Amino acid sequence: MDRQNILSRVDHTLLAQTATWEEIRGLIDDAIRYQTASVCIPPSYVKAAAEYAAGRMPVCTVIGFPNGYQTTAVKCLEAREAVENGAQEIDMVIHLGWVKDGAYQAVEDEIRAVKEACGGKLLKVIIETCLLTDEEKIELCRVVTRSGADYIKTSTGFSAGGATFADIALFKEHVGPGVKIKAAGGISDFADAERFLELGADRLGTSRLVKLTKEEG
Repeated sequence: MDRQNILSRVDHTLLAQTATWEEIRGLIDDAIRYQTASVCIPPSYVKAAAEYAAGRMPVCTVIGFPNGYQTTAVKCLEAREAVENGAQEIDMVIHLGWVKDGAYQAVEDEIRAVKEACGGKLLKVIIETCLLTDEEKIELCRVVTRSGADYIKTSTGFSAGGATFADIALFKEHVGPGVKIKAAGGISDFADAERFLELGADRLGTSRLVKLTKEEG
């Protein structure tokens, strides 16, 4: 798999608390130059980013981020506002406390509500695999499949761990038809990226691959 093929699957990401507009603009420039799938940025920059990208690069943002314990109403408001501001993709964090409570129907209902608030835009569901048992991950594959979301995503990148090969293989085995997979968190080189894609990931959340390409170019 060549590097451009891999880069075309990357959500080029900057979600640091200290991210500035100058850095976001540079992220967009690099994403356009290297033809990534999208840029994934904080919600507060979506409107400016969408105007700056001007159709040249899809804008992705995050809601309920990074902990996921906001109310459903707040997450829906965040999603609607992001779409109104020009976001074409939404990555939401589930309520992990509900998972630990076994309240899977509440998790599913919330995903459905956020999906509706997205107004037809892509929805990726972050389940934060490093905090879950394999049994919880498998059940969440079923929940995300039933919810109508477009993707299941491993990680925020803000918790105790990121994507693993084992988790992508597990997702691939248990998600239903039509649900795609995003690996995110800790993807630091092209060899790992290629392996994630071979195991079944459709998207990669990372900033490192574009940086490596720039450094080597």
